Amino acid sequence: MQYSTERILTTHTGSLPRPPDLAEMVISASVGESIDERAFASRLEEAVRDVVRQQVEAGIDVVSDGEFSKPSFASYVAMRIEGFGGQNPEPRIFTDFEAFPNWAAQAFGSVGSNPRAPVVQRPMCCGPLSYRDRAGLQRDITNLKSAATDSGAVEAFMPAASLGIIAEIMVNRYYDSERAYLYALADAMKAEYSAIAESGLVVQVDAPDAAMGKSSQFRHASIQEFRNALGERVEALNHALADIPEEQIRFHVCWGNMATPHVGDVPLRDIVDLVLRVRAGAYSIEASNPRHAHEWSVWQDVKLPEGRILIPGVIDSTSNYVEHPELVAQRLVQYAKLVGRENVIAGTDCGFSQGWNMIRVHPEVQWAKLHALAEGAKLASQDLFGRKAA
Repeated sequence: MQYSTERILTTHTGSLPRPPDLAEMVISASVGESIDERAFASRLEEAVRDVVRQQVEAGIDVVSDGEFSKPSFASYVAMRIEGFGGQNPEPRIFTDFEAFPNWAAQAFGSVGSNPRAPVVQRPMCCGPLSYRDRAGLQRDITNLKSAATDSGAVEAFMPAASLGIIAEIMVNRYYDSERAYLYALADAMKAEYSAIAESGLVVQVDAPDAAMGKSSQFRHASIQEFRNALGERVEALNHALADIPEEQIRFHVCWGNMATPHVGDVPLRDIVDLVLRVRAGAYSIEASNPRHAHEWSVWQDVKLPEGRILIPGVIDSTSNYVEHPELVAQRLVQYAKLVGRENVIAGTDCGFSQGWNMIRVHPEVQWAKLHALAEGAKLASQDLFGRKAA
């Protein structure tokens, strides 16, 4: 994990909109259709190289591969781990859907005219889990490392789904208990987490379940019941991460990258102690959307553990507003004064395309927002470090 004593570094949360031709191949592979593997590998390598270069040109220091090989940030796991099958017929329900049914019907009542839009894979765990697609994982690692080296990126990270979000999206129909399922996932995903870290990349564990779970899977549970479930997930995740140096782990927490009311969101203050129990060198936490932008104040009372980094989202990932660099700088200075300037990296609230069809910010606007992130980090660096940032 890169520390900087000279300026505020910049990063984002991982997923970026896939090129349409590449997305079509990814979708086909995810539903079991035959594709030209050689053509796919070549196009993927080219696309990753291009998107990493664009990140660096936009001023992003710590880059990712955009998750270009994955149909979504979590469902890709079913393509890499043996033991998933079938399709879960139950819809995923969120508190907002129940609180605002008329809005929900208007916002989500139609999938539009794209014939591919309904393709959302939600298989279930129906057998013993074991990691099988190490070749696909190694391909992604090689592509990202090569692209990051060629572009001159400061550092590179690769996202991987958390145990909790896998368990929520792909429910257990095989193991005797949720705990047994989580530890089976831990043993399987350990292969992925470890391979990423052993390659020299930073592994980012994507865990929207750590916050969003209260308004989805646990929407009718009490805060204490949710905390108990989250504590169990953190314990299992730490089991999976036990052999990886903390400085090579980032833990991402968000309340769901959706422009929804978010009235059922759990406050950061109610879960921050559990988040900080995760063995990680950095914590990427959503911090810009209107429901959570005030929660910088949590860090007035909560001490960031020694040697850890905070990556607050200072750019929203659900709207086409382009934040002013001065607003970005103000947010970064606010955090730096609470946790220390060397302990802050500028980040985004969430990914810009968690799934191939989950594009809430137009790609043109996305790059403008990332440019604004970089410009804001430069302004904050001038304020915090007393000299003009490079």
